[in-house]
Amino acid sequence: MPRMNLEASSSIVTGGASGIGEASARQLAAAGSRVVIADLNQEKGESLANELAGLFVRCDVTSADDAKTAVAAASEMGPLRALVNSAGIGWAARTIDRNNEPMELDKFALVININLIGTFNMLSQSASAIAKTDPVDEDGTRGAIVNMASVAAFDGQIGQCSYSASKGGVVGMTLPIARDLSAAGIRVNTIAPGLIDTPIYGEGEESDQFKAHLGQSVLFPKRLGHGEELAFMVMELLTNPYMNGETVRVDGGIRMPPK
Repeated sequence: MPRMNLEASSSIVTGGASGIGEASARQLAAAGSRVVIADLNQEKGESLANELAGLFVRCDVTSADDAKTAVAAASEMGPLRALVNSAGIGWAARTIDRNNEPMELDKFALVININLIGTFNMLSQSASAIAKTDPVDEDGTRGAIVNMASVAAFDGQIGQCSYSASKGGVVGMTLPIARDLSAAGIRVNTIAPGLIDTPIYGEGEESDQFKAHLGQSVLFPKRLGHGEELAFMVMELLTNPYMNGETVRVDGGIRMPPK
């Protein structure tokens, strides 16, 4: 059984303007897919979309209307076969602070809304369009979806309760959604990245020193992961016909300490 062929297809990458999303968009384009970069960063998104002969769509992943716009734009470029849910935010705060005051509930809700509900919003809207395409093989495959969780779903650190809850939700819904979408021939998998070198760490000498220090806690290789390495796994999960309903840690073997 050959890999799922992405030639002449379309795909959507949320958070596609930078980091893991950008790396995934590049590899999807190299595989022959026309990519919609769904992001809030218009300058970077448009630049990358032009480079890849794709399309930038300004997209708030929590908006049903924005999701529909991204899906419609992709479908115009070819049958939608792939979604990579890479958009997300990080925010750290303890459940109660040093003065024993509770975390602001709206901050907790914001992280859940973007990372978990936003992921489901883009997934459900994309799945609806993928399900209406013709199958690509004798199994009845129509497409595949990859979500981005985090090792924080399993070993969240102090101050990560909202982030861990959001990513744990993504892990938890992977199998039931894969079961839901099996009748439509759509596979669903999730990646749980470890410490990845993305723009979140900033730039410059201090940033490089901090990242080198962080990398020492990785089992092997003792460094932060690269977006390209995560994108290798994205492409594997998208194109391997027998990968379904699974969450895969891509983390160099790290197990995060409490802090």
